[in-house]
Amino acid sequence: MSDKITAENLIESLVDTFVDKKKSVPFFEGDKSDSVGSQINRLFGREKPVHHILGGGKSADVLLWRNKKISASVLTSATVIWVLFEWLNYHFLTLLCFALVIVMLAQFLWSNASGFFNRQPSDVPRLVLPEELFVNIATVVGGEVNRGLRFLQDAACGGNLKQFLIVVGALFAGAVIGSWCNFISVIYIGFVAAHTLPIFYEKYEDEVDNFVYKVFGQMQHHYRNLDASVLSKIPKGKGKKHE
Repeated sequence: MSDKITAENLIESLVDTFVDKKKSVPFFEGDKSDSVGSQINRLFGREKPVHHILGGGKSADVLLWRNKKISASVLTSATVIWVLFEWLNYHFLTLLCFALVIVMLAQFLWSNASGFFNRQPSDVPRLVLPEELFVNIATVVGGEVNRGLRFLQDAACGGNLKQFLIVVGALFAGAVIGSWCNFISVIYIGFVAAHTLPIFYEKYEDEVDNFVYKVFGQMQHHYRNLDASVLSKIPKGKGKKHE
């Protein structure tokens, strides 16, 4: 089983937090004798360090700023790309053509520089991308797309009304956010969040867990009222999950 938090695990954890807890927690309730970590075992039932949940490899090191130079370079590069596309109104084809012109000019100067200095012609290194790279990218992207489609179909046909409503609400929130800004800005915001929220949470995880736990307590209280008055009276359909 993968250690990473998937969308399905996240939604199931939220539902369990809202429904299965026995007592609601007031938002401005005082500190209890038991720590928050002992009650909910960290946010969304997390038991392992943030670095391990993010994969534990080089990508996790970049997201958690283990090497500040590399992380800063990645974030700066993403910012430059976003500024070129969003603020300076450059287009992908324009930047691609400019980049190819610069590369060709550099190779032209490299291959002909020997003639100016009466030297033997120098061999220009050839840039060849391996075919396995494209195959691996297509495999990973295709696998993630199929997993997302399976999850949406399970939520639609699985007969779990609570999960269905949460997924619909998440999609509606994404549609609203998409109406505020274009796709490139959404990707950039997500990229910046991925490089700031994990390290912020790792540094202040006790405070964040305590705050989120109290918010979930209030949401649980309101959800129980809604469930008792409306959702529990809706007949549940029986559907089979798509394999």
